[in-house]
Amino acid sequence: MQKYGLIGYPLGHSFSKNYFNQKFESENIDATYLNFEIPNIKDLKTVLKDNPELNGLNVTIPYKEQVIPYLDDLDEDARLIGAVNVIKFTKGIFGKKLKGYNSDIIGFKRSIEPLLNETHRKALILGTGGASKAVFQGLRQLGVGATLVSRKPKEHCITYEEITPKTMQQYTVIVNTTPLGMYPNINACPDIPYDLLTPDHLLYDLLYNPDETLFMKKGKEKGAVVKNGLEMLLLQAFAAWEIWQK
Repeated sequence: MQKYGLIGYPLGHSFSKNYFNQKFESENIDATYLNFEIPNIKDLKTVLKDNPELNGLNVTIPYKEQVIPYLDDLDEDARLIGAVNVIKFTKGIFGKKLKGYNSDIIGFKRSIEPLLNETHRKALILGTGGASKAVFQGLRQLGVGATLVSRKPKEHCITYEEITPKTMQQYTVIVNTTPLGMYPNINACPDIPYDLLTPDHLLYDLLYNPDETLFMKKGKEKGAVVKNGLEMLLLQAFAAWEIWQK
């Protein structure tokens, strides 16, 4: 039996575990998927030692960056982003080799690309966490220049206070990578000038609970195209499976 799993802390309700075990059952794949809730990234060594039959792992918060020193190799996207959420195990001369990939960028690109048109040349990425790096590289590969927006002044970022009417006119794609608006805090949203949105704008929220966040609702009121992150979540899982099987 093949074995896959997820490392992170805390894990709580895991989309990956449910998704993959249902997939294995429905497609008659002789495999299982386990959660490995580890309080320290150093515990990865114990997971590997106790589960020699592992074929691949997913990586979630807070280890997407911390896991990199434990890997033998990195895919180009993972190297550019500086974060890994998929580990593929291959056989090497001296045992297993671990290679890191980032399927978040694959899921994001496949999800947003059909919505982009010739007016979408610049994007604002709200938030500077791990997910923002995958979004930044994904947009760049799709030919969309991006600027990150931070609450506090940071290098290579602008602050929310610096978003002007001209900024809103030029940056017609806005991606929320912050947790603002996620259940149960559904009445929160990033502090951007929503009154300056137009039907030319595309608002993409990485959140998917609730289905329509306040960020999306405010965009829709101005005629903007809006989308949540559920498809991206599914597509990154599809991509993880593709990576493990290739």
